[in-house]
Amino acid sequence: MPKIKMTTPIVEMDGDEMTRILWKQIKDVLILPNVELKTEYYDLGLKHRDETDDRVTSEAAEATKKYGVAVKCATITPNAQRVEEYKLKKQWKSPNGTIRSILDGTVFRTPIMVKGVRPTVRTWEKPITIARHAYGDIYKDVEMSITSAGALKMVFEPSDGSSGKGQEETIFEYTGPGVAMGMHNLDDSISSFARSCFKYALDMKQDLWFSTKDTISKKYDQRFRVIFDEIYEKEFKSDFEKAGITYFYTLIDDAVARVVRSNGGFIWACKNYDGDVMSDMVATAFGSLAMMTSVLVSPAGIYEYEAAHGTVTRHYYQYLEGKKTSTNPMATVFAWSGALRKRGELDKNEKLCSFADRMEKASVETIENGEMTKDIFAISELTDKKQLTSEEFLTAVAGRL
Repeated sequence: MPKIKMTTPIVEMDGDEMTRILWKQIKDVLILPNVELKTEYYDLGLKHRDETDDRVTSEAAEATKKYGVAVKCATITPNAQRVEEYKLKKQWKSPNGTIRSILDGTVFRTPIMVKGVRPTVRTWEKPITIARHAYGDIYKDVEMSITSAGALKMVFEPSDGSSGKGQEETIFEYTGPGVAMGMHNLDDSISSFARSCFKYALDMKQDLWFSTKDTISKKYDQRFRVIFDEIYEKEFKSDFEKAGITYFYTLIDDAVARVVRSNGGFIWACKNYDGDVMSDMVATAFGSLAMMTSVLVSPAGIYEYEAAHGTVTRHYYQYLEGKKTSTNPMATVFAWSGALRKRGELDKNEKLCSFADRMEKASVETIENGEMTKDIFAISELTDKKQLTSEEFLTAVAGRL
C-alpha cells in the first residue's frame, strides 16, 4: 500500500530522556511505515539548547509561526541539579515557556478515557478539559537572590517620559537575606486567552469555568476577571445562551472544591501556573499523566501539539542500564496524531486526517483489548489484561493500524 504523502511540513521539536526514545520509536513503528513524513526538525534536547545558548528554542517557535503546525517532545527545564548533571552554562528557562510567549494562545488539555480505567474521583463521568493561559506569570518571571538588608521596589518608567504615568511601589523592606520575584502579563494576551476559551467552549458545546484569586490579587488577578467578564458580555453572551451553555467565574480554591464534586464534561480556564498544576491533577485522577492530550492554540491559528507530561527520568536511567521499560507513550502518540490531523485539515489532505484518526483508534483499542503499559495495568479493571513494554505496546498498536 503506498505511503500517504504530505505537502507542507510539520515543525518537529525533539526532546529529552525517555520521551526522546519513545519519540523515535513512535515514528519508526507507527508513522514512517505509513506516511512520507515531512518535518522541519529542531533538536530541543537539553545539550543542544545549551550548545546554542537556547537560540534553537526561539528558532523552533518562529518556524511554527511560519508553518502553522508543530509537534513537540517533552523537554527538561533544568534546575541546579540538572546544571551539574549536564554541565550546562546556566539554568536555561523552560522551553515551553519560551515557545508559548512567542506564539501566545491557550493550552487545552483533555484526558484520554479508555474502558477499564475509572477516574479516582468517583463522580467524574466525562472528561474535564483544562484551558491554560500560555503566556507570562512565573514562566517569564525575573528573580533575585537578596543577600542583605534593604528595600525591594517595583518601578514603572513610561517610555514616552511622561512623569505623571510613572509608578513606584515598595514591595518589602528586607532585614536579611531572602528571595524576590517579579511577574507580568499583557491585556492583549489575556484577551486572546479569553476569546480562545469562549470559542472553544462554543465549539465543544461545553460550559466554561474560570478561576483566579482576585480577592487577594486585587490588580493582577482582578485584571484577568475584568477582561473575561467584559469580553463575555460584549462578544459571547448571546451565543452562549443560544447554545445552552454557561460561563461561570469563581475563586480558584472554590473551583477546586467544585471540580472534585462535579461529574466533569466542562472546560476549566486557569492562569498559567494554576493550569500547569491542575492539568497534572486532572490527568492523574483520570488515570495517568501519560493519558492527557495537549495543544497550544494561538490567536493567529497556530497549533503546537505535545505530551502533557515530563521526560520520565527514572525510566530513562533504567533504559541506559539496558533494562526494558514500560513507559506509556499514549500522550506522545496523540501529540503526533493531533499534529498530523491538523496538518491534513489545513492542507485538505483527507488521507492524512484519516490516518491520524486510525492511529488514535488503534491505540485506544489496544488498551481496551487488554494490552497496556505498566501504569495502566496497575489501575485497569479489565480481568483479561497483559503488561507490555513500550516497544511491545507500540508494536501491538501497529498491528491494529
